[in-house]
Amino acid sequence: MSEKTIFQKIIDREIPAPLVYEDDLVAAFNDINPQAPVHVLIVPKKVISRVGEAMAGDQATLGALLLAAGKIAEKLGVSDRGKGFRLVINHGRDAGETVPHMHVHLLAGRSLNWPPG
Repeated sequence: MSEKTIFQKIIDREIPAPLVYEDDLVAAFNDINPQAPVHVLIVPKKVISRVGEAMAGDQATLGALLLAAGKIAEKLGVSDRGKGFRLVINHGRDAGETVPHMHVHLLAGRSLNWPPG
């Protein structure tokens, strides 16, 4: 069995982190290195190494990530009219992936430029 990622340890409550949101399929918490005033990581409880390795059986989990993002944005007041948020999923080192456990970044709280990087 491979070593748990930091995200698995947070989900399993082995590493303390206040959760912004949790349901049966996902957990969400603030990024420790925020790139915007609001920077939440939304993580599936099931380990999917990266989005490009998801399988057809992961469809409900993938949908749950996006539904959770909407709920979190509303809870944090960044989905209101005139505001906005960005969702980012990195796949691989060149994209900025640092933890091999798929996750969605929810970024908000400031004007976000395009292209992003």
